[in-house]
Amino acid sequence: MISQIKLKIKIGLWFVVVFLITYKLTAQSTNADNVVIDVDFENEIGPMNPIWAWWGYDEPNYTYMKDGKKLLTEISQFSPVPVYVRAHSLLVTDEGPRAALKWGSTNVYTEDPMGNPIYDWTIIDSIFDTYIERGMKPFAQIGFMPKALSIKPEPYRHFWKPGIAYDEIYTGWAYPPNDYEKWAELVFQWVKHSIERYGREEVESWYWEVWNEPNIGYWRGTTEEYIKLYDYAADAVKRALPTAKVGGPETTGPGWDKAAEFLRTFLDHVKNGTNYATGKKGTPLDFITFHAKGSPKVVDGVVQMNMGAQLNDIRSGFEIVSSYPEFKDLPIIIGESDPEGCAACSEADYPHNAYRNGTMYSSYTAASFARKYAMLDVYKVNLLGAVTWGFEFENQAWYAGYRDMATNGVDKPVLNVFRMFGMMRGKRIEVNSTHSNSFDSIIQNGVRGDQTDIGGLASLEKNSACIMVWNYHDNNEDMGKTTPIEINLSGLSEKKVLLEHFTIDQTNSNSYNLWLKMGKPQNPTADQISQLEKAGQLKLATSPIYISIVGGKTTLNLDLERQAVSLFKLSW
Repeated sequence: MISQIKLKIKIGLWFVVVFLITYKLTAQSTNADNVVIDVDFENEIGPMNPIWAWWGYDEPNYTYMKDGKKLLTEISQFSPVPVYVRAHSLLVTDEGPRAALKWGSTNVYTEDPMGNPIYDWTIIDSIFDTYIERGMKPFAQIGFMPKALSIKPEPYRHFWKPGIAYDEIYTGWAYPPNDYEKWAELVFQWVKHSIERYGREEVESWYWEVWNEPNIGYWRGTTEEYIKLYDYAADAVKRALPTAKVGGPETTGPGWDKAAEFLRTFLDHVKNGTNYATGKKGTPLDFITFHAKGSPKVVDGVVQMNMGAQLNDIRSGFEIVSSYPEFKDLPIIIGESDPEGCAACSEADYPHNAYRNGTMYSSYTAASFARKYAMLDVYKVNLLGAVTWGFEFENQAWYAGYRDMATNGVDKPVLNVFRMFGMMRGKRIEVNSTHSNSFDSIIQNGVRGDQTDIGGLASLEKNSACIMVWNYHDNNEDMGKTTPIEINLSGLSEKKVLLEHFTIDQTNSNSYNLWLKMGKPQNPTADQISQLEKAGQLKLATSPIYISIVGGKTTLNLDLERQAVSLFKLSW
């Protein structure tokens, strides 16, 4: 009897040991999947500069159209600083309808039968007036070539649309001038007119940049011919306004060997070359510009992003600029910084663009801008801004899959990320996450397979703090899958704060998901449009509440969907 009892006790103890071991292993496995984000508000790492407050687009004439004005108004209203706006084709000659996909014109320069210049600032004034009226500022692009000045004026106007070979857009406007003195005089008169219309102090706050992506088809001349074009343009800007800010070269893809070579050749010329316009050594350069693009594709029927390609361009550009002691402190503007290269290419013709309407564009934007800040910290460069090349496309189909911020006047989810950025001011605060990836890791491996990128960006000013959190993956799938996140806050001096929680997911701040539920109407009723407009605004996930801070600490818990973005704002 006693031996049986001892045997039962041994068996029972064995089960207890097995249970404890199993529980411990299970707990460790569960904890390994838990996401913990730590934010210490006593650990400031730099200013929360609004590098995101820069926009651009191909079609300049959309600026003063109905939905263009509406979107620009909204952008200006959520930014705490003046937004800079960059547009192509500001010097292009009219031929047929003024506006179309990847086309715009102002007819600013023509010539009489004797070859004398005729300047008409009417349209370009309409564009810049629209910015100035909203407290925005031109990031004025000096391009492209007027027909009367092009060495190859025919064919001049292109008639590109999605599905047609992209190279067909590079017509007469992309060629060097037939007379560099006339080209310089056009630039001089433009700056002079701007001063007369807007005032010297206003124009001094603008940025003048010469051309766009001269290392690819946008420039049908040689590298040296671009440098000559730049010299004449920069000299003309400075003659009209010595305190104006002029820069370039707006190359794309510094991660490519040839693009890197072009950027270095340009910087070498600025540093030591003979100026084509003045005959003297050196060329004015007040800021440096280049472009950075990702490269999505469809893999096994799923859109797969490639943020690493975009980050590699940025890293390479920073490395090149920082290698020049003369230029390492100059402002850098990433003139186009996007998930891929063609805003006017629709989802129907290019299936890899299916990320654009929903929340994947939102989470990508949050995660990629966080890495721009991280690279800024590592390379110690002077990053002034990163232009989002995505505006709106007037009178196009609803949610056609263009890279835009709004469709037919209704905001897409991605615009709400910028509304979140607009609340983040003051100092940037260090954020540590158990599931965040370094920019080097994303460049090398992406965010693929079982890996996710769940990270944060935090800011602190006198009476408020913000924590942005995203749940990003390269693959556009598992959108409803949620992940529990524990956010530990420390270093808070207040005892009680007001907590507001904003989120962009399948339910909140998402006009596209509502449109899908409506049955994808291409002719929505007035009531449906009103609902969509409301759904396109940034939403509180819950009602604001006051929470207590004990010993400078508190913990926030969140279940965040895949490709969702949340922002916690604390006010006191």
